[in-house]
Amino acid sequence: MYSTRMIAEPKPVLADRHPRPDTAPSTHGATQERSRIRAEYQRRAHHLDPELYAPWNPAELFLVQDRKRHAAHLLHAADQFPDANSRCLEIGFGHGGWLSTLIGWGARETNLFGVEIDHSRGADTRRRLPAARLVLADGGWLPWPDGSFHLVVLSLVMTSVLDLTLRRRIANEVERVMAPAGALLWYDFAVDNPHNPHVRAVNSQELRALFPSLEGKIRSTSLAPPLARRVAPRSHWLAELLSCLPFLQTHLLGVLLKPTTPDEERLSRHD
Repeated sequence: MYSTRMIAEPKPVLADRHPRPDTAPSTHGATQERSRIRAEYQRRAHHLDPELYAPWNPAELFLVQDRKRHAAHLLHAADQFPDANSRCLEIGFGHGGWLSTLIGWGARETNLFGVEIDHSRGADTRRRLPAARLVLADGGWLPWPDGSFHLVVLSLVMTSVLDLTLRRRIANEVERVMAPAGALLWYDFAVDNPHNPHVRAVNSQELRALFPSLEGKIRSTSLAPPLARRVAPRSHWLAELLSCLPFLQTHLLGVLLKPTTPDEERLSRHD
């Protein structure tokens, strides 16, 4: 049976609930996939140049700022920009992911929740954000009740999940924990990397199929990283110009909303 462990949590933060039979990730295929993902993260940690994603790297700085800017615009346009009272969850927060960005946007650290499959990444973020509620698990079973979060962030996660059953399970759990009228912030690549067999792109049609009950805007974004790494250190202006060309954009950014039921709409009018 799959167990969920807390990441050096000074006090209990998990909701008092148990995995349901339809969501508990106990299949042999899902177990193999989790092991594969952890092994790939370890491989990347040991073999990738640490400066490739360093915050002072001009290309990384350009790409991060670009997606944050467009994400803020989409969230604001959808009336979903987080505030101090927003409960926010990130699936696969890595070395901080969007959690620090959410704090910069006005969310309270005590209202931030996260799930991470890799222990070393999770422990690193725990040191940075000690008040956030962080769980060591994958997204196939989320230990929170239905409708818990105003905003769920799923960024650069699904493309690392090659097992389609686990992909579907993660998507189902994301929808389950989203509050009525809550939002999913999606960011991931839509173009396969022929040099990396450990990831598989998710295009807009596949994204809609993963979340059939959610509605909202999806747009292409992000200059192709190999090109950004060549151009951004030499000319930020040129990188900005090239990033506006759709045929050079390799990622999808979306804000998808969970519709409310008629009963929920009636309750909201009486609040």
